[in-house]
Amino acid sequence: MTRVKTSMGRRSFIKSSALAGGGMVIGFSWLASCRTETTPEEVAMTMPEEWFEINAYLKIGDNGLVTIQSPNPEFGQGVKTAMPMIVAEELDVDWKDVLVEQAPFNSELFGWQFTGGSQGIRRRWEGLRMAGATARQMLREAAAQAWQVPVSEISAAKGILKHAGSGKTAGYGEVAAAASKIPVPEEVELKSPGEFTIVGSSKKNVDGKKIVTGQPLFGMDYQYEGTLIAMAAHPPAFGLKLKSFDDSQVRSMPGIVDVFQIKTLEAGYERNMFDTDTFEDLVVIVGKTTWEVLNAKKALRVEWEPITETKFNVDAFGNKREVVIPAGFESTDIHYKKMKELAARPGRVARQDGNPEAAFNKAAKVIERTYTCPFLAHNCMEPMNFFAHVTEDYARLAGPLQAPSLIEGTLSARLGLPVEKIDIEMTRMGGGFGRRAYSHYAVEAALISRQVGAPVKLVYTREDDMTFGIYRPSYHATYRAALDENNNLTAFHVKAGGIPESPLFANRFPAGAVDNYLAEEWEINSNITIGAFRAPRSNFMAGAEQAFLDEIAEQAGKDPIQFRLDLLKRAKENPVGENNDYEPERYAGVLELVREKSGWGGETSATSRGVSAYFCHNSYAAHVLDVVMENGQPRVEKVVCALDCGIVVNPDAATNMAEGGIVDGIGNAMYGQITFREGAAEQQNFDRYRMIRAGEAPREVEVHFVKNEIDPTGLGEPPFPPVFGALANALYKATGKRYYNQPFITDKALIG
Repeated sequence: MTRVKTSMGRRSFIKSSALAGGGMVIGFSWLASCRTETTPEEVAMTMPEEWFEINAYLKIGDNGLVTIQSPNPEFGQGVKTAMPMIVAEELDVDWKDVLVEQAPFNSELFGWQFTGGSQGIRRRWEGLRMAGATARQMLREAAAQAWQVPVSEISAAKGILKHAGSGKTAGYGEVAAAASKIPVPEEVELKSPGEFTIVGSSKKNVDGKKIVTGQPLFGMDYQYEGTLIAMAAHPPAFGLKLKSFDDSQVRSMPGIVDVFQIKTLEAGYERNMFDTDTFEDLVVIVGKTTWEVLNAKKALRVEWEPITETKFNVDAFGNKREVVIPAGFESTDIHYKKMKELAARPGRVARQDGNPEAAFNKAAKVIERTYTCPFLAHNCMEPMNFFAHVTEDYARLAGPLQAPSLIEGTLSARLGLPVEKIDIEMTRMGGGFGRRAYSHYAVEAALISRQVGAPVKLVYTREDDMTFGIYRPSYHATYRAALDENNNLTAFHVKAGGIPESPLFANRFPAGAVDNYLAEEWEINSNITIGAFRAPRSNFMAGAEQAFLDEIAEQAGKDPIQFRLDLLKRAKENPVGENNDYEPERYAGVLELVREKSGWGGETSATSRGVSAYFCHNSYAAHVLDVVMENGQPRVEKVVCALDCGIVVNPDAATNMAEGGIVDGIGNAMYGQITFREGAAEQQNFDRYRMIRAGEAPREVEVHFVKNEIDPTGLGEPPFPPVFGALANALYKATGKRYYNQPFITDKALIG
């Protein structure tokens, strides 16, 4: 075991108080992750007669039942199961005696309630363990006092305390009341990973049964008496704004209650980085049913006009800047022309090692390739929605959002209500992928409710969501490599940019493995709104980089995996520079594992294989992807995945997450794109926006984890980016043509 201080400098680390039912409450305001509301019938024990309900507490009932609330939003990544597993592990309670509940949003109690960036388990690992271990220690001390023996002689396992010398035993519930009066220990012992019995074992999703039986969990399920339905009409193109509207016909339609204009953000408001709001002036239709409102929206007559250049200030976690939104209408063909032009000019130097120019000048061989990708829509399965009931002095909101902490201040400013008068209930999300971190739709729902004087549920149609912005940006990257007469890589140059941001990670592999290295970047401003998309920026750079590395390996006459391993060996033994943001040993570890598990080198003539590996979000992933050709078309037969994300809390759930990322990556690489003509998105629903279909998913996916005792480092995003490169490399083997432009289905190499 490891002995650690319980305070760790955190505000309000742990305190104890008595439960009404004679149990114990352990409060930890920084806890962010656990729970599941389980019915009494699903629990081996009967429920306590009374729970003392307080937000942000670990509760122990008088019968030993344990409840842990989960402050973190859940959208399928599994924190609602994994986090209580961590607490239960250190508490030494039987998993069958654990109940999990979704906590309400309360930034004072729970602090940073955010799901994203593969940070859930990583950020809460230590705190969750301390919470369980501290409760366990207090229970042991209570038993020791009752039995008049040293606490060191008290053991705890599966909710039972035992004194071996006397043979005395007691359940946690029997000493919970006494334990609640024990002072919080200054330090506690945490288990070593080798002692884990719950962490590392697979547990079923605590919401699984509710999901498959259709029980209400999601924002679209939310019910409130007297709720009206609201929809909003927004400009049909980026570069337009509301001029006027005629609601005379709409108001007389069945079920319509009101039609009016709202402005989501007031002029001069300083936004946070997630206050992204594409269209601030909207026409709103409110009615009794979804069908009636939808029909009225189609009948509404609206006139739009071009925008002028606008400016606003953004405070991105203390980094303040002015954002300029240009006027005009943008089109995809113009975008690519501008990107090509800017890529031909020198960019901003983000990193330079050695003398790349000299190395390229004396190279025996220079390889240069350019890669592009389009805008992408998130397309969460559950449409964007939010409930709001706003009165003069109170606001109640409920719905799916990834970052309630980041919308609370915006709601307060826009509604003129103090934050303590705003109650946000977090529902389970039917997908997030970054889209629900931008919570403008919650502000819209609140303003609509206030205007109409009734509770409302705002619902986006699929067309609304797909044309409202918050896209994955469009990117462009040019790579160059220099080889000497012995086919050694002597120089590497990457120049990357995009609309409206650069995707460059200047300090990632192969930086640190090449003597002469240059990384440059550029951007093109745009009025098309972008935002985080699963593994932001990495989802493009990984594919481009890994496809290019395969070309270098081929030109050098080297095996693709061994070529990467040789570079990583150099980065480990004699690194170039001091700012390399990856660990070569862990990076090489996933490559070696995927080589072993895939049987690399033993593929059949009917199968074409591609490999890719990447580091992002603190973890490492490698894929070997097998493609077969059927009737002249490629089909992914199998993917073998190797992951190093540190300790795996719930292996089955982790495997499921990796499988989902792999399927998602194949679909986006092959088919996904949003294109624009005169500011209007040309794909507005699934009739034109191509998603991967069930029959196009890999026939088989194997997921293997590097076994180590490193604290968890993140899993939601890392398996996703390498898929793009592995697929491109396998397609090359299958067709003899390289793929440089996403989506691959429209790349000239695939259709030419």
